[in-house]
Amino acid sequence: MILGIDIGGTKFSMAVFDGGRMVRRESRATLASGGREWMVARIGEMAGAWRREFPLEGCGIGFGGPVDFAAQRVVLSTHVGGWRDFDLCGFVQEAAGVPAVMDNDANVGAMGEAEFGAGRGYSPLFYLTLSTGIGGGIWEDGRVWRGADSYGGEIGHMTVRPDGPECLCGARGCLERMCCGLWLERDTGKSARELMQDAGFVKGYVVNLGLGLKAALMLLNPGRIVIGGGIAKAGERLFVPLREELGRQMTSWSAARIDVVPAALGDDSVLWGALALARESGAGT
Repeated sequence: MILGIDIGGTKFSMAVFDGGRMVRRESRATLASGGREWMVARIGEMAGAWRREFPLEGCGIGFGGPVDFAAQRVVLSTHVGGWRDFDLCGFVQEAAGVPAVMDNDANVGAMGEAEFGAGRGYSPLFYLTLSTGIGGGIWEDGRVWRGADSYGGEIGHMTVRPDGPECLCGARGCLERMCCGLWLERDTGKSARELMQDAGFVKGYVVNLGLGLKAALMLLNPGRIVIGGGIAKAGERLFVPLREELGRQMTSWSAARIDVVPAALGDDSVLWGALALARESGAGT
């Protein structure tokens, strides 16, 4: 059996997989003020309890921030303090008693959708997580494309508005700054869920989101773009105007397809990807 862990900015989720079945799942809201210490304590408690209940063989982790994949260490979290250069795999391995492997959550989400969800049969696949923050994962020919230093796919911090407001990363007008749930709520006082009910707001919102996705379309020419995360739950209220906007923005001579769909696995793209990641590493094959 495989333990899957998804660590995000506002919640974390854990699941146990038996072969191709999810047999246990729990999700808890994140206490941001508690920082890393609060989070790892809760993860450790659950992993320890499930270790006694299930014959775990390995663990896959999707972390909501930059990860040095080669070194298997968290680089940092831009939303919650205390994660810089943290040995998350080592901690989980001690708590769960099994080998652990991790990647950033967008890469892991790309694996989940490519192997089990809306990305099956599409290569290259670009996966966008549109939630508290924004990240991207690239899947091609059966593997994640991570780049030379594990930083491939970081579309969230690509500048779409050079004169835009300052992002948490220090740059101005990043796609994440313009479109993620954290900043939407800070800027408007309303949740992303509320804002996605307003057709007028969505019409303006997809202009900025489209600028980021146009870059992915022009650079990668993916077979499909899959969007996961909480904001993607708006469904056709978001995706219809987004496809229309991309049709307007795309360079006129480009015949690159505009195939943009919501994640088929919903909130569980990263958990299923964690299963795929653990299997790829040799656990539970």
